[in-house]
Amino acid sequence: MHSRLEGSEGETQTRALPRVMLPEHIGQDLIPWLHDHSEIWEPALQDCGALLFRGFGIDRAEALHGCIEATSKQWATYRERATPRSAVADNIFTSTEYPADEVIQLHNENSHCTSWPQKLYFCCVTASDTGGETPLADCRNVLAAIPAAIRDEFAERGWRYRRHFGLFGFSWQEVFGSSDRDQVEAYCEQNAMDVEWGSDDSLTVTYVRPAIHVHPVTGESLWFNHGFFFNPFSLDPEVREVLLESVGVEGLPYNTTYGDGEAVPGPVLQEIAQAYRAHTQTFPWQPGDLLFVDNMLVAHGRRPFTGNRRVLVGMADPWPPESV
Repeated sequence: MHSRLEGSEGETQTRALPRVMLPEHIGQDLIPWLHDHSEIWEPALQDCGALLFRGFGIDRAEALHGCIEATSKQWATYRERATPRSAVADNIFTSTEYPADEVIQLHNENSHCTSWPQKLYFCCVTASDTGGETPLADCRNVLAAIPAAIRDEFAERGWRYRRHFGLFGFSWQEVFGSSDRDQVEAYCEQNAMDVEWGSDDSLTVTYVRPAIHVHPVTGESLWFNHGFFFNPFSLDPEVREVLLESVGVEGLPYNTTYGDGEAVPGPVLQEIAQAYRAHTQTFPWQPGDLLFVDNMLVAHGRRPFTGNRRVLVGMADPWPPESV
């Protein structure tokens, strides 16, 4: 048994995202097919980075859970929480709960951490009336589209991340899952994060991570980081202005610079934004869709929407692998 493919497969620069996989017959059960046919879906995922299984009716947390169990070795822990989401079942969450009229910029889940999920799974329970697409971008192409001088600069210097847990955003207790300062400091030390406590019980952490990674299976170089996503340049200009007026640069919940602390110039950030835009592809959600993403090969985001959109998410196969 094998799925029919819809859409074209081409060279690296022209891969269709996502690759659509359809059932061979009405009522086909996807979970046993996934379990028994890794020789079909695994090479396809490693080639294009995102597969859309359509027509299989994956519209419940239980069904999503079964698909993840059939295609992964280990569940991934959602670390260092950066976006609001709610747990709906064991290891299954809602997609990021930002206001419907806001854009969620392209990013790779947990790419600012020392480990991240290799596989992401999204299933559509309810499609929005308008908008709400999950844009996708091939990180091999994004890297290639960034001018060589900028790539080289980031390859050498990396990104420096700064997260401030104070007036806006999550508390440090929520992000690190503990109200014990010693436990938080131990976690930060283990993950090469510098810690600074404020007199008001606020916390600031800073850490340096690479901008470019090599995929552990395909060996390809990838633009894999949260540098643009966490930079205030990525915000709506009005939102950015309000935040800066309210708390100043030091009070921003997220910020990024070059790894040595020097600010990244606006034109450089503009080039990165353009590289993402140039390689963004979208598709309309349908109820029952399952989107299976290689988190390193492909970045994802969210478009604004109207209506009641409900998409569930699961994460698996952490890299580097976690000890069990």
